[in-house]
Amino acid sequence: MHLSKLKTCANKKIVYKTVYFLSILVLILFAVSVVFFVLLGKQKAQEYIPDTGGIAFDEMQKFTQKFPVGVYPIRKEIIESPLVELYFEDRMLKEGIVASKTGWIEHALGKLALVGLYQNIASLSSRLLVIEPGERKEQIADHFAEILKWDTSSKQEFLDQIINTAPEIPDGKFFPGTYTVARGATPNDVSTLIIKRFDDEVFSRYGDDTEKQVPLADILTIASMLEREAYDFVDMRLISGVIWNRLFIDMNLQIDATLQYAKGSKDVATWWPKVVPSDKYIASVYNTYKNSGLPPSPIANPSIDSILAALNPRKTDCMFYFHDKQAGFHCSSTYEGHVKLLKEYYGSGK
Repeated sequence: MHLSKLKTCANKKIVYKTVYFLSILVLILFAVSVVFFVLLGKQKAQEYIPDTGGIAFDEMQKFTQKFPVGVYPIRKEIIESPLVELYFEDRMLKEGIVASKTGWIEHALGKLALVGLYQNIASLSSRLLVIEPGERKEQIADHFAEILKWDTSSKQEFLDQIINTAPEIPDGKFFPGTYTVARGATPNDVSTLIIKRFDDEVFSRYGDDTEKQVPLADILTIASMLEREAYDFVDMRLISGVIWNRLFIDMNLQIDATLQYAKGSKDVATWWPKVVPSDKYIASVYNTYKNSGLPPSPIANPSIDSILAALNPRKTDCMFYFHDKQAGFHCSSTYEGHVKLLKEYYGSGK
């Protein structure tokens, strides 16, 4: 066969293979989208009336309208509320069964949302935006700008519009979730959606009495650390207890995630770089190893789970904690006990 014909046949085979694999990819992406939205729809449609365990149902309804509070900073006291137990063990746990099925899909969609091909397959006229719990504002703005083709000034406009709403803090109000917007959505279009979601889910549920007891800005700051430090809601409440115990005695919080926040910038490969021992000496107001009290503002954007955990810590005598290699949680009331456990699980500790 003539050489040119051989090349033509070879090129056709490459084209056929490319079309075949692209077709498979399109089908997979479409299937993932369908499964995600079906499960998400079921989760939202699900109505569950919890077993109140003898507590009046109207009290449960009040709980769903306003956040319960189990920490009293002025008295330096934690009082666990049975309403929180009921809510999380009966209602959120059962809803979480569905959430756990869709959680990995939502995470995947967050990555796929950055792929133009996927966005066009999902819809030619709209765009899917995903904020994952624990992301910092710069990550969110970068992702949105890439998807919506914003320039630097538009990205900054988006950030400023959310930052300048109450409470005025530089991060922590970009409420996690999935947002569907028009293909040419402006910074104002997107920020309006996020501000409303935050107001509906958080601000409107934070009563005046709660604000006097513990300011929302402080709770968002604690919740943001929990979001980065904990594996699940159980973890969050335990770590919340340790954080409050340290605050009660003016002990430095020593939270590694704050070091990551201090290190993170566009000059490194990730916004959440790995912590090394020398990072404890970083000159930053966010370094909770060197500075007492809470960081100046949230280090990430927290979920409802972490906000509720910050408001409702577990009552514990633990002052130190760590996770083992299997994500198991371990805590101690003394530094000596902490070191002993570290040596048991990691062979060394200090």
